[in-house]
Amino acid sequence: MSGCGNGCGTCGGDDHFNPVLSGDDGALKRALYKSMGHTDEQLRRPVIAVVNSYTNATAGHANLNELTAEVLKGIDEAGGVGMVFGTIAPCDGIAEGHLGMRYILAAREVIASSIEVMMRAHRFDGMVLLGSCDKIVPAMLMAAARLDIPAIMVNGGPMYPAHYKGKDWDGNIVTEAIGWKRRGEIDEAEFRHIEDIAEPGPGSCTMYGTANTMCCIAEVLGMSLPGSSTLPAISKERRECAFVTGQTAVDLVKRGVNARQIITPESIRNAMVYLLATGGSTNAILHLQAIYYEAEYGHLPLSEFDKLSHHVPLVAALYPASEYDMIDFWEAGGVPAVEKEISALMNLSSLTVSGKTKAEWLEEAAKTRRPEVIHSLAIPVRNEAGVAVLHGNISPLGCVVKPAAVPENLMIFSGPAVVFNSEQESVDAILSGEIAPGSTLVLRYEGPKGGPGMPEMYKPMKCLEGMGLSDSCALITDGRFSGSNRGLFVGHISPEASDGGDLALIEDGDIITINIPTRELTLNVSPQILAERRKHWVPVEKQVPRGFLRLYRRWALPAAQGAVLADRDEE
Repeated sequence: MSGCGNGCGTCGGDDHFNPVLSGDDGALKRALYKSMGHTDEQLRRPVIAVVNSYTNATAGHANLNELTAEVLKGIDEAGGVGMVFGTIAPCDGIAEGHLGMRYILAAREVIASSIEVMMRAHRFDGMVLLGSCDKIVPAMLMAAARLDIPAIMVNGGPMYPAHYKGKDWDGNIVTEAIGWKRRGEIDEAEFRHIEDIAEPGPGSCTMYGTANTMCCIAEVLGMSLPGSSTLPAISKERRECAFVTGQTAVDLVKRGVNARQIITPESIRNAMVYLLATGGSTNAILHLQAIYYEAEYGHLPLSEFDKLSHHVPLVAALYPASEYDMIDFWEAGGVPAVEKEISALMNLSSLTVSGKTKAEWLEEAAKTRRPEVIHSLAIPVRNEAGVAVLHGNISPLGCVVKPAAVPENLMIFSGPAVVFNSEQESVDAILSGEIAPGSTLVLRYEGPKGGPGMPEMYKPMKCLEGMGLSDSCALITDGRFSGSNRGLFVGHISPEASDGGDLALIEDGDIITINIPTRELTLNVSPQILAERRKHWVPVEKQVPRGFLRLYRRWALPAAQGAVLADRDEE
């Protein structure tokens, strides 16, 4: 990039790095920036947007102002000028269990688009993305892929765990405690004590849920500094990382390294391998599909995840799949230690924001410091991947399951259906003791269109745990699940019930079989009976407030294609 270069005097005869700020046409823009204290000297530098999703309403983002200050220092030190703008950052935990959860996945599209709007309106040279939580991180990566400019991500870091009765917990202990209280195992005072200690400080919740899965995936993609994603929120290393991230952003701009030189089909495949090897959140499948789509590589089919899942073992099982939380994972070496173990399955020529390839970086990376947390390919936690794709007559387009979180006795399961057309109906039935062991709960009309918004079925699974049913029941849905859920759950069923999928035709008592080793989900009802039921099928349409959610329902693609908002002219 070059400035006016014409000695006109408007900019002191010096080139501006950003052409939008050059010459007479740039005078008004420079004047507007100067009104806020930016100087002529600063405006000749690379202009780096700092996309700060700080809010004191979301625990994972409460420390981002502090990190933003360090990023700005790093940008300045490296010869750039940083300009901050914000995005929304809704918390899944606070949105859980009510209308707000229907907005959470849809918010991903709002965040990505808001970043696009601001970046293209101001024509910044590059950007630093600060986020930590479930849909904010993938939205930022989607924006980077869509814009294809120099970009780098830094997350706020995981929080430390709560400690209760000799065991470490994340905040989801509260939901489980509801069941304990209902069963008379704890009293009200003990319940309040659990509430008070459940979230001990800022940071993304310490389980390996969607937030931390996606922060780690940003690192695997090469979009965050190597070794950075698991640094605890309150550590000095986290602040140092933010400073270096600011420096690196300027370097990326000066070297002309755009996002799609880092986010490539090969690096996305690396992220898929990592996801399968660590049993991350099933939501990450949707998000990787969305990032792939935004990078204009087409649609990433579920079949690609399925192919890999037969060859990638589980080398790290993290909470809720084991007792090891994100701080344990960090102590064990985090993402680099996992990548070191699974490097034979990865494309090591992929570029990272550090300027080094994955191979060059991993030469310097240390092996795990805690082999009980991060295993080797030779002796994995399980020979089977931690995330898998199933197919069958209920879900011919595919659906997802998390074997890493499934009890061994439920890997092959058959049980009678108990059908619900909404999440709340199922929660009421579970907590009132209406669910018998061995049941298959069917939650439908909760997909991208039917929900609408494809909400998480977090609460029913947690209620099953609290009621002592998570080792004997299954739950299937066209909705999503929280990365904190454990048990036998199958989500993202496509086609969804609202689109006329056979999920809509299931009746109470139908036998459903889930076979994870063979990757099958089967409704044991004849095609003739289903055809007869279809003649009488009337879809359920849920009312939602006027606004964005109605637009999302209209334009969202199916879960099997990442549930992204799509330009129909491109489809």
